[in-house]
Amino acid sequence: MEKRVLITGGTKGIGRAVAECLAKAGYSLILTYASDKEEALRVADGLLQQYKVEVLTLQADISDRKSIKKIESFLTGCSMRLDAVIFNAGLTCRDSFEDLDIVEWERVFFANVHFPVFLLQRIVGLINKGGSIVFTGSLMGIQPHSVSLVYGVTKSAVHALVKNMVKFLVPYELRVNAVAPGFVDTEWQKTKPAEIRRNIENKVSLGRFCDPEELAEVYRMLVENSYFNGEVIVVDGGYSYK
Repeated sequence: MEKRVLITGGTKGIGRAVAECLAKAGYSLILTYASDKEEALRVADGLLQQYKVEVLTLQADISDRKSIKKIESFLTGCSMRLDAVIFNAGLTCRDSFEDLDIVEWERVFFANVHFPVFLLQRIVGLINKGGSIVFTGSLMGIQPHSVSLVYGVTKSAVHALVKNMVKFLVPYELRVNAVAPGFVDTEWQKTKPAEIRRNIENKVSLGRFCDPEELAEVYRMLVENSYFNGEVIVVDGGYSYK
């Protein structure tokens, strides 16, 4: 029987690694992307060719509330049901505390917290009983984050959201969990200066960044293991243990 997963931000970084992991396991995919249609189509075609699963793409900007209705309409218009939803897409803002603007603060909060809440409200009835919802949290929602105040605070909110949503999803027979990655070797992290990367690696007990493929397996576990519920799984390689 066909299994289908919606992954927001599923064509880059962590989302792309999760998409490949689930495609390999036989899941059909719906991948949202922000703006790079050409890359999204290339990723989708690659997964289709390699794993022979259906891969659909949909442009949806998580900072735009119209995207909530857009995704809902796409699913209902195609009469699609889901077995899992992975809320992976997110935004950050690296302005200093002194320069932080309330408009930017609200934009990041909307993208990281409000968007998934109200999208889930619209599509929860389209998720099959026994299905799984997985959020991408962050180690920066647990450890103090000196680079982006709003990112750290919103990811803390995501972790709290997961805990609180458990009871609200009981009537739907759905589970909800989160993955809180540390430093993952995505394209964005690879652009960091070598000295900064070394400083981070020196704080990780394993002495390296996480491979996206390693992290993706944790998402798959949360999708498929029927007893994980209300958990925030930290995947940081032993950060700050040295």
